[in-house]
Amino acid sequence: MEIWINPACSKCRSAVRLLDTEGADYTVRRYLEDVPSEDEIRDVLRRLGLEPWDITRTRETAAEELGLREWPRDAGARDRWIKALAEHPKLIQRPIITADDGTAVVARTDEAVRDALSR
Repeated sequence: MEIWINPACSKCRSAVRLLDTEGADYTVRRYLEDVPSEDEIRDVLRRLGLEPWDITRTRETAAEELGLREWPRDAGARDRWIKALAEHPKLIQRPIITADDGTAVVARTDEAVRDALSR
């Protein structure tokens, strides 16, 4: 399993603590330094069963500068959203855990982390 984190994020630190407490075998990806490609973002979205706007932090400065809140949220705009996430990784909701069964979760709660552990 892999967890995408920003070490400055309290939700990320909490998720890592819980993974450690549970003795999970996982890899940490500091996604602001090791930026996911557009293809990796597409893969994570597929695993999450979500669209790019579902994992976008629309209150970030970059989101406001790009005017993301006004962007269409439809199939025609999907690639534009994914490109924005790849170019501005701070916009990606965190933490994201990719589970061993091929799924993923946005692990902002202890329950979501435990869900990933159970897969």
